[in-house]
Amino acid sequence: MTQPHASFTDDRLSYLNGFGNEFASEALPGALPLGQNSPQRPAYGLYAEQLSVSAFTVPRREQRRTWFYRIRPSALHGPFRPIELGKMAGPLAPPNPNRLRWDPLPYPDTPTDFLAGLHTMNATAPAEAASGVSVHVYVANRSMERVFYDADGELLLVPQEGALLILTECGRLDVAPGEIALIPRGMKFAVLLREGKARGYVCENHGAPFRLPDLGPIGANGLANPRDFEAPTAWFEERDEKVELVQKYLGTLWAATLDHSPFDVVAWHGNAVPYKYDLARFNTINTVSFDHPDPSIFTVLTSPTPVPGTANVDFVIFPPRWMVAEHTFRPPWFHRNVMNECMGLIFGVYDAKAEGFVPGGMSLHPRMSAHGPDAPTTERAMAAELAPHKIENTLAFMFETSEVLRPTRFALETPALQKDYDTCWAGLPKLFRRTP
Repeated sequence: MTQPHASFTDDRLSYLNGFGNEFASEALPGALPLGQNSPQRPAYGLYAEQLSVSAFTVPRREQRRTWFYRIRPSALHGPFRPIELGKMAGPLAPPNPNRLRWDPLPYPDTPTDFLAGLHTMNATAPAEAASGVSVHVYVANRSMERVFYDADGELLLVPQEGALLILTECGRLDVAPGEIALIPRGMKFAVLLREGKARGYVCENHGAPFRLPDLGPIGANGLANPRDFEAPTAWFEERDEKVELVQKYLGTLWAATLDHSPFDVVAWHGNAVPYKYDLARFNTINTVSFDHPDPSIFTVLTSPTPVPGTANVDFVIFPPRWMVAEHTFRPPWFHRNVMNECMGLIFGVYDAKAEGFVPGGMSLHPRMSAHGPDAPTTERAMAAELAPHKIENTLAFMFETSEVLRPTRFALETPALQKDYDTCWAGLPKLFRRTP
């Protein structure tokens, strides 16, 4: 696939607002059929095709599907052949209860696109599992000239450095650090680099699709507002040339050669669509009395399980916010947790770690591992004057899952692994005394 001519020159991208909506969009007038999904002869000589992300008979509130009206149907391809996997979906290491932390992965010395630059760091299970998550990082220095789709799960992209232009079957998304993008399971896409190189994180969700969390006693407003999510408008290209189409299937990569661009969808309607979201629009809820709140109050998106209140994975952020709690140890408290926490840092300094946790890095705190603020942060928090304080110029996030995350062999063997992570708590002094 050669780089589409209009991709970088036409910056007038438009979006449809809302989360989980039934959208409709057409790039040519009249391309969408009226009153039915599959007419005998669609307008413009198009083919009707449905992408089903959920089973046909799930409750309507759970259904995710989109109808495409495209120049050629997706069925028009030859056999897929296995190709080299690279650092993606590598073997998992034996169960490991240790706290782990990594430096940012370095950029490659050779031309590497988003797909080749994906490195699987942690996963809850082998890729054929029907639930759980896999956590990847990407480092890329060239735009994709091939097209990719993931049959194993939906993809949540969290850029840390370098803006992306993501081409999808539904249209185009411009996504910069501080924003996220969500690509549905099975949707074809390509990642182009706006700035020559890019690094970030990917949560591959194998379970229930991400949705907005229930607000409970918060009420009708707060956290991520549905109208702030943006889906693309229809855009297509008509190019008759060879394109490599790659799919991820049960943790393996398979490629087929097309004789045309798969971004040939002239119109579409449905709710299985890609999104982008600006994390700066998240309406943070925080304490105004005492004690640090549970991290669940910062949940942007959640993938639920059949057990109420237990997440297959939550996407949680720690954005700029005011801290005003009285008589309170303000950083996150020391804790042990039945959940499993994989954290990343987009920019700035995380308020629980004074050093060692840098933008582009990652940490893993598995089930029931003891963790919390490091020694310097603890010392400062205990001595701080508790005046109102604004945490600024920082954006950390967490993929939190009820299933145990296991590091890959690559993650344990890479030089980016910080072998001295435990020492960040070594300086905690004994403060006990027998008088109050």
